[in-house]
Amino acid sequence: KILAHDDEEREGMPLQTELETCGRKDGRTGRWERVNFKILVSYNGASFDGWQKQPDLHTVQSVVEKSLGAFVDEKKAQLLKKKCKPLEGRVLVAGRTDKGVSALNQVCSFYFLLDTWRKDIEPIDIKDAINKDASGKLRVLSVSKVSREFHPNFSAKWRRYLYIFPLDHACGSGQDRENLIFFDENHGKQRNGLLSEENTEGVGEEDDELETEEVNGGKPSDFSVSKVDQLLQQLQGKLLSYKMFARDLKAARNEGPPTECFMYHARAAEIRLSSPVSLIFYALKMSLPDLAKSFVFFCCKLVDMEYVERRRVMCVELVANRFLRKMVRVLVATSIREAAAGAENDALLKLVEASCRRATAPPAPSEGLCLFDVGYVDFDPHSSLIS
Repeated sequence: KILAHDDEEREGMPLQTELETCGRKDGRTGRWERVNFKILVSYNGASFDGWQKQPDLHTVQSVVEKSLGAFVDEKKAQLLKKKCKPLEGRVLVAGRTDKGVSALNQVCSFYFLLDTWRKDIEPIDIKDAINKDASGKLRVLSVSKVSREFHPNFSAKWRRYLYIFPLDHACGSGQDRENLIFFDENHGKQRNGLLSEENTEGVGEEDDELETEEVNGGKPSDFSVSKVDQLLQQLQGKLLSYKMFARDLKAARNEGPPTECFMYHARAAEIRLSSPVSLIFYALKMSLPDLAKSFVFFCCKLVDMEYVERRRVMCVELVANRFLRKMVRVLVATSIREAAAGAENDALLKLVEASCRRATAPPAPSEGLCLFDVGYVDFDPHSSLIS
């Protein structure tokens, strides 16, 4: 299946999980005995209002949890109906994606207490129930039993995001301009390049809302994909505070270790949609032959474009132990801005030390972002898609 999950489960074969199954230390059973399932799910972000369940919004979490309600036992179901409470499960997730952000291998988990849920539940039952209710916008790839200690977020050692950015065919000609494209900027009053100290002085955190507007139009600038790659590579192998590249953080996570992330891998490359083969190669490299077609689908649909012969796109691959809110999208947009400005290769490292978030660019559109996979074993550099 997937190297990142180290899951060797096959239907009809003995179950093996990446975590050793452990019983309760206090030995209690009965009403407290429970079974934990790991669910691997893929979804198109354009069809949902993000992952997290919210009133009157169509979210991934609400679809999954509603489907799980089918497994509540009859006694518990009657009790919930009398109290006018919904029949649904509760799932935990590796990473809550924002509205428009897709996932190819999102990991969530669900557990049930044996005295309130049906005791005959099998992984295939959960998979079929969710897929039946998803209307083709969401697909459960696998379901497996795991130890009760497994937590999709806290147990994860790394996450991998891909950002797909469509390139403009009309950008000049000749060998020197082959790797240059146009990027529409919308930086408000800020200029290209790093903000000087005097420009950031006196600008407080209350101005963060000015930076939440997505990059979507304005002055065009040339940039080189190879330059973006050089900028991003400077982040590899370093534990840094990405506060300046985050948005909408809670006050408690605005300082210190909560803003620190270790970047295992940060690269950018140009790929062409000359045929599905070029994209399938990336999927096959990760031992994902079953998901190759889905990968092609995402590369096209994430940027809301039809398949075009030899369409050029920039693919940014970021792997870190954790990511802050909107961090990937701000990193992508800022990298493109700095590449267009001809900044030095350490420009992103300098921005880490900035005193105001206005020094970084507004987030790139969410439609280009995809949570590719989540790892529960140490990250293997050889598993990188871009090398």
